[in-house]
Amino acid sequence: MSTRTPRSRLWRPALAAAAAIAVTAGVTAASPDTGKASSVPRLGLVAASASVTLDSWKEDPGVYLDLGTYLTASGAPLELRVTRKSYKDPVVATQIIREGKKTRTKALPADLVKNFAGLPDFVRITVRDAAGKSVVSRTEPFCPNNASGRVQPDAPATSKYPESCPTNPFTLGSVWGVENGWASNTYAGYYAEPVVLPAGKYTAEVAVTQRYRDLFGIADEPKTVKVTVRERSWEEESTASAPATRSATGHAAHAAGHAGHAAARPPAPASATTGAGTSYNVGHGPYPPAPAAVPWAAERVGFRSAQGDGPGRTDGSRQAPAAGPNAQRPTGRASVPDVPKPDLRSLPAYGITIGEGDAGAPDRDYLAFSANVWNAGPAQLVVDGFRKPGNELMDAYQYFYDASGKQVGYTPTGTMEWDPRPGHEHWHFTDFASYRLLKADRKETVRSGKEAFCLANTDAVDYTVKNANWHPDNTDLSTACGQENSISVREVLDVGSGDTYTQDLPGQSFDITGLPNGTYYIQVLANPENRLKETDLGNNSALRKVVLGGKPGARTVKVPKHDLVDAP
Repeated sequence: MSTRTPRSRLWRPALAAAAAIAVTAGVTAASPDTGKASSVPRLGLVAASASVTLDSWKEDPGVYLDLGTYLTASGAPLELRVTRKSYKDPVVATQIIREGKKTRTKALPADLVKNFAGLPDFVRITVRDAAGKSVVSRTEPFCPNNASGRVQPDAPATSKYPESCPTNPFTLGSVWGVENGWASNTYAGYYAEPVVLPAGKYTAEVAVTQRYRDLFGIADEPKTVKVTVRERSWEEESTASAPATRSATGHAAHAAGHAGHAAARPPAPASATTGAGTSYNVGHGPYPPAPAAVPWAAERVGFRSAQGDGPGRTDGSRQAPAAGPNAQRPTGRASVPDVPKPDLRSLPAYGITIGEGDAGAPDRDYLAFSANVWNAGPAQLVVDGFRKPGNELMDAYQYFYDASGKQVGYTPTGTMEWDPRPGHEHWHFTDFASYRLLKADRKETVRSGKEAFCLANTDAVDYTVKNANWHPDNTDLSTACGQENSISVREVLDVGSGDTYTQDLPGQSFDITGLPNGTYYIQVLANPENRLKETDLGNNSALRKVVLGGKPGARTVKVPKHDLVDAP
């Protein structure tokens, strides 16, 4: 029997091994043999435990159906490439089948996937009460990159596939997979909705839906799990338990998701045994987990008040590990060698809303938005900053590497500055991106004050490009935004990943007070001064059309679709 306690989405499993232990303990005997070579994976549904206990909180009733069911792959990995040629083209999925040194592909049905969040309607969950009456019947999506673990001792020690499925509306390419001899949790995690179930005994049945059984040759073998729902109280347990002694795997984790808020449901629960929490590629080694970047300006204020900045976090939305730069500033003659370089590209703005003024300017209107600049490769963007003692600026240098990873050149590329403002308190690279509001004739009318950045790999924008790093949090060239007393820092944007910033604060968002109603364009411009050396400077700009309306103090904004992408 296992117990499921809702946890905040801020929690991330320390290691996939934790999930592996839980899965292996319950399903090794049921898993197909991985010893025989096969070009097509044999997939099966298994349940790690015959029974689970789910908690419903008195202040916010409802349970998440984390039932401990997994999809296993044996004989070969399940690997899917999900792409779109452009935002004018639909999202398509292709299965990759490897036969020795040869690779063949199998196109999945054109209408199968609509976005990059996973396979829709993959499992059907039916819950019956003690009298046998059906009280829940619904389908849930499945992200093959969910928390996973080995189920066979001869399986690869680590999975090569990324963690989690991307949710950025302008994602271009993703890789999904279940490693050979591994199992991936079918629990939808971040995408799941809670169901209201009174305390009591239930029976849950989990089955792969027929479309996927036919598509992947999965046996029609539903799994049954006994469910106990128990009611608990956040307020009562918070009063009864001292913070210093409260278990990190108990209700303290739930309460941590509510810092700065009244009792409210954490957005994404996960249990220590499943490791199904959303990671968004932001976890780094032993450091405390950081939440994913919040790409919706309307949610940003509450999220920031709950988290804020702190050791290992920047902007409350990303984690900065302690990977250091070179020990000293480069010597010798600067040069830009003929080796692969990064290719910075901008995504169209999204999460666009009308923002409110702060206490100092309550009568002003602001246009808030989220913006992402990503690296299409084929090389990482690596920038080191070196401080002159007593100076509030660092000299920044871009580094270049050959195919073997050896540093072969560098060039000066602007500065890094210390940002002492509450909610920041880290070093910003000053020449990374610029945000501008253009009139209908594409001429600039307002420029965002945000032009310095702490770089981090917050979004998997396209993991199908050449040299994409599917595990950017494991690379030895990691982002570190430093502290006030830092003598040097390193900031990195890995291949395939992008960095999202949400501009919702006065000085960052656009001040539209006094602007006439009408059509405008938000421009996201990477490398605005062309100081960074990259493969192509012609793809650094992206525009998003907006239509302003309303009246002072009650402005409105309409955001038309961007080709096929309907994400205001």
